[in-house]
Amino acid sequence: MFKKIRAAAAISAVLALGAAGCGAGDSGSGGGSGKVRIGVTVYDMTSFITQGKEGMEAYAKARDVNLTWLNAGGDVNTQASQMEQLINAGVDAIVIAPVQADSLSPQIAQATAKNIPVIAVNTSLKDTGALAATVLPDDVAAGAQEMQQMADKLGGKGNIVILQGPLASSPELDRTKGIMQTLAKYPDIKVLAKDTANWNRDEAVNKTKNWLSSFGDQLNGIVAENDDMALGALRALKEAGKSLPVVGIDGIQDGLQAVKSGELIGSSLQHGRVEMGAGLAVALRVVKKESFEKTNTYVMPAITPENVDKLLDHVVTGKDAFLAKLPDLVDKNLQSGNIANEE
Repeated sequence: MFKKIRAAAAISAVLALGAAGCGAGDSGSGGGSGKVRIGVTVYDMTSFITQGKEGMEAYAKARDVNLTWLNAGGDVNTQASQMEQLINAGVDAIVIAPVQADSLSPQIAQATAKNIPVIAVNTSLKDTGALAATVLPDDVAAGAQEMQQMADKLGGKGNIVILQGPLASSPELDRTKGIMQTLAKYPDIKVLAKDTANWNRDEAVNKTKNWLSSFGDQLNGIVAENDDMALGALRALKEAGKSLPVVGIDGIQDGLQAVKSGELIGSSLQHGRVEMGAGLAVALRVVKKESFEKTNTYVMPAITPENVDKLLDHVVTGKDAFLAKLPDLVDKNLQSGNIANEE
């Protein structure tokens, strides 16, 4: 029932967008408003994506873009339907954070046939040759970085478990690859188990409780491929009356605060407002036929106890001031090529 309600709401939103009247690929009409119309479909409203939505909305407001936002709720078929809805509505471009890396080839082909550019952000698609551009994190480097943080904490030996993202999604594949690359340097670190918790905090609580029950005192550390799952692991440890080193990725608000308090040993900053704001900025450049890079890579800086206060200001305490400067920052970053820059 929930999926039906969500789908109906999505269809209503897109029908309303289509009623404004704009031909496919017509970058200037905007239903007579003069605004470029860009559709966005995302895999789910994780903490990172919620943050990214704020960045996109700030950029859209500053650059006079009409933004339509759709959430696939983790379902490939729903996202395929949303892509078709946006194509039929005649948006000027589509920005997509895909549910799966090997999905949506038919829909991308449909968009291309109607001169609607598709830009992948945050999560990659296998058929990148059909995309107008990409704005993607270096997830391999992030996975390697978080595993190095854990290896340093354990002194190069011990037993760990790994909480993975949705299996077959590009961040999961790449972060796991990076973790394994670092693990190859540490033969005395053993992986007792690895499994998905789908970027979800509650799922990570349950998965961690099962592992604590199975492995008991054999377990020395928990590597989570995002902060939400790391925080779920912390909750499970707290409820079990245990304390183990836990590391994450993304630098969401709760994750940053957990690094500051010492509950997480570290993380890697993937600032959703900056990364997804850059995705929208690239889409706008494509539509306006301005200069742009086809491949844009977000390299995540490590979050440590030494730099966490500054990052907390950007992400949490000084968020409004940061959002106010974000449109100009994003444009500057695209010119320099350092899209993770926050200064």
